[in-house]
Amino acid sequence: MSCQGKDLWLELVGVRGEEAAATIERENPTVSAEILLDGTIVLAVFLCTRVYVRVNTSGICVKVPMIG
Repeated sequence: MSCQGKDLWLELVGVRGEEAAATIERENPTVSAEILLDGTIVLAVFLCTRVYVRVNTSGICVKVPMIG
């Protein structure tokens, strides 16, 4: 499946979750970034309009955010 715009943010690992989410939505206005605690279980449904920002208990992005 091909989604519009930027789909992967390698540079955001290590960044605060709120800052990462704002960057994602600024760089690709077709998506909504959702901040989740790493390990949170979500439905395995692929959406071109969603990016999960996985953070640790300190609120730092710990996995590469990508569309899905």
